[in-house]
Amino acid sequence: MNRITTRRARTADVVAIHALIAPYVEQNIILRKDLVVLYEAVQEFIVAEDEAGTILGCGALHVLWRDLGEIRTVATHPDAQGKGVGGSIVRGLVAAAKDLGLERLFCLTFETDFFAKYGFAAVDEHLVDESTYKEMLHSPDAGMAEFLDLPWVKPNTLGNTRMLMRLA
Repeated sequence: MNRITTRRARTADVVAIHALIAPYVEQNIILRKDLVVLYEAVQEFIVAEDEAGTILGCGALHVLWRDLGEIRTVATHPDAQGKGVGGSIVRGLVAAAKDLGLERLFCLTFETDFFAKYGFAAVDEHLVDESTYKEMLHSPDAGMAEFLDLPWVKPNTLGNTRMLMRLA
């Protein structure tokens, strides 16, 4: 495989990101995201590309609260799996979280072994206090609903593991 680089996503990448995550959406692994939602959130994404500029992976960092962010929508092209693309995405998102001053990173995933390699550990605890939880309920974001474990997102969360990384 050619040399892989990661960078912030651009609006020109959104169609490729949409195509990249589509198979995972169909498998109920990643929440469905319409193109408009991806354009609205493009500043949260980083992409991994090869020397030819082909997008091989993506991932997003979404701020949930003052000290807490979520790594979401991590996907790699099937031909790029096992070749370090996902790891480069996660490392880039962790660096971005540190730059923002976040103290904790959350993910909801089926890929527990993968995320554990980067310092995430499974958690059962509530990650926010009751007053923060009540404030978060006002968010229209579907990913926030996943984080809050709201009943209407259950089909996407069944079998997922809640994982947390504490940032130094």
